[in-house]
Amino acid sequence: MTTTSHNVVLHVDDVRKTFGGLHALSDIDLAVEEGKTHAIIGPNGAGKSTLLNVIVGRLAPTSGAVVFDGHILTGKQPHEINQLGVARVFQTPEIFPDLPVLHNVMTPAFAKRDGSYKLHIWENLLDEKTIQEEAESILQDVGLWERRMDHAGALSRGDKRRMELAMCLIQHPRLLLLDEPTAGMSRHDTNTTIDLLKKLKERGMTKIIIEHDMHVVFSLADKISVLAQGRIIAEGDPEDVRNDPKVKEAYLGGAN
Repeated sequence: MTTTSHNVVLHVDDVRKTFGGLHALSDIDLAVEEGKTHAIIGPNGAGKSTLLNVIVGRLAPTSGAVVFDGHILTGKQPHEINQLGVARVFQTPEIFPDLPVLHNVMTPAFAKRDGSYKLHIWENLLDEKTIQEEAESILQDVGLWERRMDHAGALSRGDKRRMELAMCLIQHPRLLLLDEPTAGMSRHDTNTTIDLLKKLKERGMTKIIIEHDMHVVFSLADKISVLAQGRIIAEGDPEDVRNDPKVKEAYLGGAN
């Protein structure tokens, strides 16, 4: 079991996930502290995305439990977990390609309580105006304000990822999960995203990041957990992890 602490907001306790005879996750214990950035790294197939899917309710663990802010997430539907303050930016952007960027960002703020994302923004013009102003402000933060009326499907992969981040931020999450947030971005856009995520940290937002780019990881992470073959093989602050022989062998030794 994870060691409890007054500032630990997410516990992953002894979680296992099997698919037939494949052990995707084995005995995963994770403690994420409030206001911190916790990175999860590891080679392809290590179980990183599976772990995020278990946290957000897309996959049920074979055993173990996930607890967020005193709420047991295990057994809850994804929209119920989202309503508790957990939002996720997916590895493959999930957007509304035929809607303008601005409406994509506004839509989650009007999501019905059942978790659907049906537009009903015309029902309350005051709310619509307030949310539009907030969406435009967030788009300014992520560098997409000038493209706010472009169809989302016309964006580059990197811009789609930034737009999906904006879609999460308008939900005011307490915990933000990012799966490869800089994938497909140029170095300039990557550095812009790093700066944005640092600002979110200054505002006290808790984040879990899966990322292959070690520049991003070591720029942002307060704590790093290293997965290999479904197990955590190392954990600690960035410098400890960087110098861990097991990590170098399993992952960092093969990175540029």
